[in-house]
Amino acid sequence: MVDFQQKDKYDFNDLLRIMEILRAPDGCMWDREQDHHTIRRNFIEETYEVCEAIDEEDAEHLKEELGDVLLQVVFHTEMEREKGVFDIGDVADGICKKLIYRHPHIFANTEVSSSDEILSNWDKLKRREKHQETDTDALQSVARSLPGLIRAEKLQKKAAKVGFDWNGVEGALDKVTEELDEVRQAMAGQGDVEEELGDLLFSAVNVARFAKVDPERALEKSSDKFIRRFAQMEKLAAEQGKVLSDLSLSEMDSLWNISKKI
Repeated sequence: MVDFQQKDKYDFNDLLRIMEILRAPDGCMWDREQDHHTIRRNFIEETYEVCEAIDEEDAEHLKEELGDVLLQVVFHTEMEREKGVFDIGDVADGICKKLIYRHPHIFANTEVSSSDEILSNWDKLKRREKHQETDTDALQSVARSLPGLIRAEKLQKKAAKVGFDWNGVEGALDKVTEELDEVRQAMAGQGDVEEELGDLLFSAVNVARFAKVDPERALEKSSDKFIRRFAQMEKLAAEQGKVLSDLSLSEMDSLWNISKKI
């Protein structure tokens, strides 16, 4: 039994102590075996679960999932504390300093008149802070680990800030058509299919940006719609005493079209 007082209500310091206990030589074998890389995906998954709770507008679920993300922060920090590199105080110190530096209209004498001006200043301060001397440096700073659609959108927005952009959505739409034709050519053996599909998706993200649509959100909704229609199609097949695998493609297409109308 470890020396730890169990309570009705715990706080952040208790979380730090629990993680220290779990990572101790006589602590949890699984927790001691982990490193930054083995739990990297956990961080990503927990973040997405927070997003799901936000979409559900479920406060209790959000509280739980934020706790799971906080655990990941503490877990990674504890690994570095054990090595004497940094601790949770250093993490808090760093983000406090960053917030103060990037809000000179609050913590210094900079005057602003709009949120757009605040964001513009934020970008300038970030580039100075990160020693990004060129516009290419700014592009290369966009994390490769981001979901593809989000990364593409961020790259396009940064390029647009220096004027490298279509004059309007028509140019972006024409580019989608052009890239689709190149996919067709690649599928016929005249090009790299993966490369051309990537170009097509990148172009579609550009259209979403002009339309002020979040491409990840749009694809998420389309995926949900696909599931709903597929479920309806399966239900219609069941009403006929059949399962989908018993149907021909044309029969499934027919049920799919009915599902769309429903």
